[in-house]
Amino acid sequence: MTEKVRCLIIGSGPAGYTAAIYASRANLSPVLYEGMEPGGQLTTTNEVENFPGFPQGITGPELMENMKKQAERFGTDIRFGMATKADLSSAPYKITIDGEKEIEADTLIISTGATAKYLGLPDETKYAGSGVSACATCDGFFYRKRKVAVVGGGDTACEEATYLAGLADKVFLIVRKPFLRASKIMQERVLSNPKIEALFEHETLGLTGEKVVQGANLVKRRGQADEEQLHIEIDGFFLAIGHKPNSDIFKPWIKTDEVGYIKTIAGTPRTNVPGVFAAGDVADPHYRQAVTAAGSGCQAAIEAERYLSEKGI
Repeated sequence: MTEKVRCLIIGSGPAGYTAAIYASRANLSPVLYEGMEPGGQLTTTNEVENFPGFPQGITGPELMENMKKQAERFGTDIRFGMATKADLSSAPYKITIDGEKEIEADTLIISTGATAKYLGLPDETKYAGSGVSACATCDGFFYRKRKVAVVGGGDTACEEATYLAGLADKVFLIVRKPFLRASKIMQERVLSNPKIEALFEHETLGLTGEKVVQGANLVKRRGQADEEQLHIEIDGFFLAIGHKPNSDIFKPWIKTDEVGYIKTIAGTPRTNVPGVFAAGDVADPHYRQAVTAAGSGCQAAIEAERYLSEKGI
């Protein structure tokens, strides 16, 4: 049996929960499906010190739980489930949840986030939130005057390494290839920075440390005759090999860039499909911060209310 809703929000995290708070206060009776990771990426972050309003900081899970409770307080119907199929060919838009239940929505807010790419090492899970991070801007502050490593060779990796060099005493840039893929200007910034040491043709074998990251085991020129292994002492291990926006099921109808980030009309959360809005990391390849995600969630809900009002729905 198909269920009809005025405002459907797909995905939780700062964008989804903020959209839910605003949409419920506007009497849109929003339904929110939390997705495969309720609370989003912040639930894997121990300390959040840069979200306004928490001078002593707050844990990621606690911040997300607070947002969830706030959305529920105003009447958001929050459900566990994942969107597995979409049909945005005409309004009302049809979303299938967990391959079974179909929802028809007058407006749709996509806040499905982006998933950081990892190397696939068991240690990345073991030390998650204890030295392993995929966001230098989020967690770099904790590594002031310490040693860190950044994995990657593109613009993102170079930007992260440069940012961390402003905080840490030493930054190792672990690059699998014998060269950087980053733009010329980013290469120059990295290679001329005395705090950054580029380790070309190196791969990570594993991380060491009792409860937190204390070092990394690397291999140089893996599989070649002159292969050699080495150990570096570090306090933080940052992945900068890209993110994958969780936008696949919407791509037949929604415009995305070459990576998969949803394209929105400049300065708004509006997509190319009327009544469908994108908020948070799924549409943000640049900032990927909790506060910017929350702001875009607010915008999406306000746009959804205006759209429904103009349509008289």
